[in-house]
Amino acid sequence: MTGATSSLFEVLIVDDEPGDVSLTKMALREGRFLCNIAVAVNGEEAMEILRKQPPYADAPTPDLILLDLNMPQKNGKEVLKEMRADPDLVVIPVVVLTTSDVERDVVAAYELGASGYVTKPVEVDALFQIIRGIEQYWFSIVRLPTLKKH
Repeated sequence: MTGATSSLFEVLIVDDEPGDVSLTKMALREGRFLCNIAVAVNGEEAMEILRKQPPYADAPTPDLILLDLNMPQKNGKEVLKEMRADPDLVVIPVVVLTTSDVERDVVAAYELGASGYVTKPVEVDALFQIIRGIEQYWFSIVRLPTLKKH
């Protein structure tokens, strides 16, 4: 099953803020695309999921990753760097979804291979609109790569 032809999309949210995770999940669930949502609370856990290390051996390969930059243990920039150096992970689209609007973070994210960079708005309605836009773009407009699924 590929993201481009399926009605179910695999999304990995990588964020350590429970409130942000909850709102992002809610926005995805209320969107027009059916998404199976996984969550990693830090970069270490994200890489374990992506590399299918125990206890994540059966984790599906995400069609899209929503990645926060500021996390403990391993930050979003480190995750991007590791993903883009790994031939099995390099093609997975990663949208940085973070509170930072600092230009050096934007530039660094793109230099490390981010597919997009979005600053999280403070208002819930604005966040929902952004998530819907991300979904529309990645699940309807662009062609996703064919990824090996579990």
